[in-house]
Amino acid sequence: MAGSSSGSGPSAERGPGPAVPSAEQALLRAGLALSERPGALRELSALLEAAEPGWLLGSASPAALGQLAAALGELAAPPRREQDGAEPPGRDTKLEAVAERAERVGAVFLLLLQKLEDARSRQPPVGPVPRKVLGHAFIFAVTHKDERPWTTARSRAVAQELLERLVRAADCGSVEEFLRGKEGDEEGRFGAVMGLLKQELTKDTWKRNPASKDVFSWALLRVSRPWLCPHLERVLPPALLLSDDFQEENKVLGVRCLHHIVLNVPGADLCQFNRAQVVFHALYNHLYSREAPLIQAVLLCLLDLLPILERCQRRQGHGRATSPWDQVLQLVLTHMEAEHRLALRRVYAGTLPAFVTRLGILIVRHLKRLERVILGYLEVSDGPGEEARLGILETLQCTIEHAWPRMPCRLPVLLKALLRLLWDVHTERGPTPEPVRAALLHRATQCLILLDRCCQGQVKVLLAGVHSSCEENRVRECLRKVQEST
Repeated sequence: MAGSSSGSGPSAERGPGPAVPSAEQALLRAGLALSERPGALRELSALLEAAEPGWLLGSASPAALGQLAAALGELAAPPRREQDGAEPPGRDTKLEAVAERAERVGAVFLLLLQKLEDARSRQPPVGPVPRKVLGHAFIFAVTHKDERPWTTARSRAVAQELLERLVRAADCGSVEEFLRGKEGDEEGRFGAVMGLLKQELTKDTWKRNPASKDVFSWALLRVSRPWLCPHLERVLPPALLLSDDFQEENKVLGVRCLHHIVLNVPGADLCQFNRAQVVFHALYNHLYSREAPLIQAVLLCLLDLLPILERCQRRQGHGRATSPWDQVLQLVLTHMEAEHRLALRRVYAGTLPAFVTRLGILIVRHLKRLERVILGYLEVSDGPGEEARLGILETLQCTIEHAWPRMPCRLPVLLKALLRLLWDVHTERGPTPEPVRAALLHRATQCLILLDRCCQGQVKVLLAGVHSSCEENRVRECLRKVQEST
């Protein structure tokens, strides 16, 4: 009876009303519609605006939210390029449309994050914001936050606001903490970001999306030791791909990524599976380049990689005769001897002292060529800053300190070159600032003092007549310091 009475009444006569779709169904439909209908983004924004936070995060699975975030990111992605990186036709019009869509997509991402944060603050609380949502939103924000052909001032402002909101949504204090995770949370969100970028960073795809390399490098450079090591397998191949490109801009970016990896991954992990040797060969091939920014990035990276590679070879039983230091320095000196471009001369001279210091007494293997390089670089001014001359004087000082037993036989040549430098610096009336002249004179004087110590006072004997006959006060002051040194 009770059953029959409950089945009667107005509600029974009207029949059941239309079922309210679950959050998961609504979000999946909205995500599919984004690529099909121009007005779908506006409808999604209205749906999120009206949605209860608990309904949104409570009944929608992380997979559905992740698919929606992926669809939003794809909608605002820069125009795809050809496989070789060539721009498609109608590029300018497409870029303007991307910037306009990015503004609206960024606003939807902000609204979605706000709803998810509200849901977490209510009772009963729900789980954290899904990692895939954070990952897709992060990729969108980094893609659009800097000045690029596909961004405008408004789209950049929205992307920057979204990046700041992401950090707050993850309860982090900085982007670095957002990526690496807090203490005790080793995974962070960097793994999720790299997982989403994986298909965009292969040999056949990385050039098609012009933002992929920027997102990868920007995120990588913000994850340091010890959090980077677990991701080594994911980050090393893309860095090598970038460094192996034919465009200098990509080469430099790839080498900087490799340098960051070398600095922030333990040497033992780099030695496994011959990784350090692979990186060394990639860098060594770049030493044949004639572009100063690339050479500088490569040499700085090699200075940190070579000690690791040397330890690897020592553990494998290779002797010092196969030292990669000698291999690199021999090629660098060969290029320096014939180099006439001032930018490259400055780069080479700036990094040479570190190589001499690292080799120590074994620099005697390269003394003949090194001497020719030092003499050649001391003769030529390289501009107001005199970076090349200053670097070569520092190189000479390091060489005297480490290879002092070989200096007496080279005293006549080196003494003549240093005295000529003192005279040239004092008499030249070029645009060189006074502090730079003073630095040149000081370093040349220090080299003379070191030579005198190596040669048992022979420099003082040879300079005695010069000091008494010199009429230039500044040069006399330098010679006086040499004579009075003990």
